[in-house]
Amino acid sequence: MTVDLAAPGICLALPTNRACAPAIAEVGAEAAWAAREFGVQVHLLILDSADAATRTEHEKAVADLPAVPGVLVHHLDEEQQRAFLRSAIDRALAATPALSAAAGADRLLDLMLPDTVSYGACTNRAFLFAAALGCSSLHRRDSDSTYQELDGEPVFPIHHELRSIGRRAADAAPGVTHHTLDPAHAGKPVALVGSSFIGELSVDLGEVRALDPAVYEEVVGLWAATGSTVEQRRELVADSFVGNGTDPFTHDRAVLDLPDIWRIDMCNIALDRELYERVPLPPATDTIGSDYFLHHLVLNAGLPGVTHNRNIVNHYTPERRTDAGFLAYQLRFTKFLLSMLYLHPVYAALESAGEALLDEHHHVRPGAVAGFARRAAGEDRAENHRRLAVLDRAYRGLGGRYADFADHLLPRRERLLDEAQADIEAFALLVDAWGPLVAAARTVPPTPSDTTLLAPRPTHIPAPTSTPGRTAAAGRPTHPTTGRSAAHA
Repeated sequence: MTVDLAAPGICLALPTNRACAPAIAEVGAEAAWAAREFGVQVHLLILDSADAATRTEHEKAVADLPAVPGVLVHHLDEEQQRAFLRSAIDRALAATPALSAAAGADRLLDLMLPDTVSYGACTNRAFLFAAALGCSSLHRRDSDSTYQELDGEPVFPIHHELRSIGRRAADAAPGVTHHTLDPAHAGKPVALVGSSFIGELSVDLGEVRALDPAVYEEVVGLWAATGSTVEQRRELVADSFVGNGTDPFTHDRAVLDLPDIWRIDMCNIALDRELYERVPLPPATDTIGSDYFLHHLVLNAGLPGVTHNRNIVNHYTPERRTDAGFLAYQLRFTKFLLSMLYLHPVYAALESAGEALLDEHHHVRPGAVAGFARRAAGEDRAENHRRLAVLDRAYRGLGGRYADFADHLLPRRERLLDEAQADIEAFALLVDAWGPLVAAARTVPPTPSDTTLLAPRPTHIPAPTSTPGRTAAAGRPTHPTTGRSAAHA
């Protein structure tokens, strides 16, 4: 199929801080499949925060990717990311005096590239690189995931993502298997397409559940909103961190409606540029779940989404099973619980605002989001003190390394409470800065020439055993008609 080089490309992003050469190969295969089947230019963006030795392994994995017309690979270490960000931040501050007064360059750089783990920040960096590359959508994958297979072929989520993302819902309807969207939303763009995972829990709490199901229910229930009933907490626990179970993929199901955000994970998602170029993710550090904010924004603003069933396979990496990995992950889970004191009021405000979150062009209003976050920063900390007390009691009851973690947490309580509040304040600041940052990013070369591998660009790509698709208006690829297995039908 011919790749339309004049149309906006897409960004297939893989952020990582661990060894993941197999994941690079698999995501590279998905990029090649998308270019071949949909005739779209794919920017494969690997944001690499791993150590030097691991980055060398990744460089080899990138070099081993077959050259595919229409696929451009950008493999960037943190120094290269920092140089791009510094340039974008400096330009944004120079162009926006009010932003310069509110936040200095070092502060913004720290929010975008902190010196510790931030699930929101790594995705925000991908958003800015996607803007710099002129992409129409961002498709995120994780380095601890693999694809399912059907009849020996990988089940790529991008199949459903490219059928729908960014299109008017009315135009996306023919590309799904089920259409239950209220006709009132038919003129809005599909802002989010996603699915979940099968396999291990997305958080490292499986051992807790095995040791004591009652403790698991109590601990996981701590992320419920203040004032939740016992039944609401139980329902939350039942839906939390389990993905879509363990059943393997057998056939396609894709539902066009408001998105089912409980069945969409950040390892398996596509977002429209009109969304992520207006509102970023919370840049909270050492906090799981900080990258799910846009799920709530899309749902409560009444923007259409597609929820499909091409679940990926989640697995735990060896590092997460070490003592150090256990300690780090439990700390991130604790901060997740504390973040809910501030995020739940924001979610409630989004729900109350509803479609008032959108302007006349169906674009989200960043100012409203920033205001909600700023207001939430004043929440009473009493509920978070309670969360820490319950977690301490529950983990001491489990004994072993859980009791050790409770000891580790005790002298850090006040600092963690302060950090949770600072994180929501930082989010409000970043939302205010986001528009200028995105505008500046579009003017910055995203990658040095020697870090971009550009495959040959013939005017025609030989089609495989499928009928060529078409390219829609504004560079949106239409779905192909294939003669492959049900995984690609």
